[in-house]
Amino acid sequence: MKSKSTTSADSAAPNEHRARLLQAMATVAAAQGLAATSIAAVVAEAGVSKRTFYEHFTDKDDCFLALYRAASGSALRTLRDSVQADRPWQDQVEHALDAYFAHLASGPQLIRMLFVEIHHLGEAGARVRREVMQHLADFMLDTINAGEEVLTPTMAVAAVGGIQELVLQAIERGEAAQLGRLTPSASAVVRLLAGVPLEPSMAVPRQKGPPKRAS
Repeated sequence: MKSKSTTSADSAAPNEHRARLLQAMATVAAAQGLAATSIAAVVAEAGVSKRTFYEHFTDKDDCFLALYRAASGSALRTLRDSVQADRPWQDQVEHALDAYFAHLASGPQLIRMLFVEIHHLGEAGARVRREVMQHLADFMLDTINAGEEVLTPTMAVAAVGGIQELVLQAIERGEAAQLGRLTPSASAVVRLLAGVPLEPSMAVPRQKGPPKRAS
């Protein structure tokens, strides 16, 4: 016999079911890791039945990939909403990246799980990751090339890949809540790939002489 809460949840609109399940996947997987997450735990967290789960997703990985797309879509909306079209593209990109990193840093446990686990889902994960990266590259092209073509599609993909790698490295260092620190480096990556010289304040000083050895 279903519990009252599950029965009530199952009578909700399909879109609400899906939203409940994605939120439940985010909560459970962020706490336990995807490998330890079960469909039973997800539906219990969502307050729906397994039948409802399978009406929306084929399996656990399918639900996770839908969550990855949804979280990435939310971050992309933050990027688009932060564009200030009356400013030079360099300023727009820096402002947008700052907003993007702040958005990611607001949910450090979820972002860590998403950025790390997507690499463990084989070709399906790689396909969705490429899809998301292309959306980010398209945003960069639309923003930077609004006045004239400055950035090529290939360099846009390279910029997004570099920025994503910076995020992943920060996550692996346990700095997911401080992603805002990446804004200067990420902005420099975009400028360099667009063929724009760095301003003196953005240049990374070179170390003189051979690297020092640890004592």
